[in-house]
Amino acid sequence: MARDAARLAALAAALPPGVRFGTSTWTYPGWRGLVYQEAHDPKRASAAMLGEYARYPLFGTVGIDSTYYAPPSTETLDEYARRLPGGFECVSKVWSELTVHTFTKAQDARRAGQQNPHFLDPKLFLESVYAPYRDHFAGHTGPFVFEIQAVPAGEGRGPDWFAGELDRFFDALPKGVPYAVELRNREYLTPAYLAVLRQHDVGHVFNSWTRMPSIGEQLDLPDSVTAPFIVSRALLRPGRGYQAAVDAFAPFDRIREPDPEVRADLVRLIEVAERLRLPAYLIVNNRLEGCSPLTIEAVAEMWAGRLASDMDGRS
Repeated sequence: MARDAARLAALAAALPPGVRFGTSTWTYPGWRGLVYQEAHDPKRASAAMLGEYARYPLFGTVGIDSTYYAPPSTETLDEYARRLPGGFECVSKVWSELTVHTFTKAQDARRAGQQNPHFLDPKLFLESVYAPYRDHFAGHTGPFVFEIQAVPAGEGRGPDWFAGELDRFFDALPKGVPYAVELRNREYLTPAYLAVLRQHDVGHVFNSWTRMPSIGEQLDLPDSVTAPFIVSRALLRPGRGYQAAVDAFAPFDRIREPDPEVRADLVRLIEVAERLRLPAYLIVNNRLEGCSPLTIEAVAEMWAGRLASDMDGRS
């Protein structure tokens, strides 16, 4: 059992129905004694770790980030499905072959500087991503997150072009599937972008990331909730790079730098989900504060404390 399992279960029960917290991936040895009681080799026991992860009281979802680098095999999806309890829905990043417009050296040295012919390619998504999930992971499929890598400035690649590309893409996909878009170009966060998402019932991912406005600033935009669900990914403190966070926080076994602003923004998302009666998938990364399970616990405590304060105020 997880440490303080009864207290953690009480925090989970205090969350509004449909609000699911989870972490970006789960194969962290530093969580031994926190999330994992068993000893696992993360290189060989990913599915077994996922099964134990799903028993942690505060986790109702998980971010499958490895699918960004390659679509999962059907064998992997089958194994994950066998380990997960019924109704446990996962947030899956979509293969980067669909979300990179122009390759950088870090992404693919062989194709550096080249435009990607498969950027937002409906046929490739349906064949390589959607079909395997539909056939092997349907009971555990939550939102597909299209993490659009930064598009370099260039003629014709402004906000209107991007909104048009999304419109074309989602118009060709099956309806009723939870899709969400995560931006890396803050200039693309426009009313036209949000309108296209709303037209197709696609979510905007409220993300905390190096070069994006804060989650709270994104939430303050008019009509920023564009789908019948909410997705958030609290990844990095704005202004901090990925490697700097790794260097500062590894092995991710404790909170190193609390971020009150992001925590408050996550509480706001819970409030919005409750008020609108929407399911919410709130993903937290180790690189935000140093240990995502403890960040989630702290936010859940903030929410429970607010509920207790409200009850005291009414008594």
